[in-house]
Amino acid sequence: MKERKVLINISNRHLHLSAEDLEILFGEGAELTNIKDLIQPGQFACDEIVELVGPKGSIPGVRVIGPIRKQTQVEVLIADTYKLGIPIVIRDSGDLKDSPGIKIIGSKGEVELSEGTIVAARHFHLHTTEGAEMGFKDQDRVSIKVGGERGVVYENILVRVADNGKHEFHLDVEEANAGLVKNGDFGVIVE
Repeated sequence: MKERKVLINISNRHLHLSAEDLEILFGEGAELTNIKDLIQPGQFACDEIVELVGPKGSIPGVRVIGPIRKQTQVEVLIADTYKLGIPIVIRDSGDLKDSPGIKIIGSKGEVELSEGTIVAARHFHLHTTEGAEMGFKDQDRVSIKVGGERGVVYENILVRVADNGKHEFHLDVEEANAGLVKNGDFGVIVE
């Protein structure tokens, strides 16, 4: 079988906001300010930043990612959970039920979430046609091998196939650092 290469990109802590929380944090009528389009169609890094506050500490300068979502979702690193004093909950994006809450402070107000803070599970985006070409359907699980001095095999990766997806494997900063992986590196799918 032909080797199936995978583009890797790395994400840092960030959050996605609901329309209601955007207005509370940044003022009535606030809109997200796109400063950079991301690879996934329609997604973008925003000029807006917030401070996350937990029972033990806080993290300033956390970037908002657009567009608006139905529910606010905060994505942190494992090390952040210790600093904030919240449980480690590794979840697929959107799976927020019974996840830890957190306080979010914006330039105009603050929001106290009762749930919505996760360590995002690693995942691999594909467009529907790419999924068909590579032999994957939405919700499959794969392993991806990355070579190099600290080569690693990432396992239990959720495949997200959608009409608005684009070929990209997402790791968080900690997972990438462990394998000396950089944005734009490639891995291969392991059978």
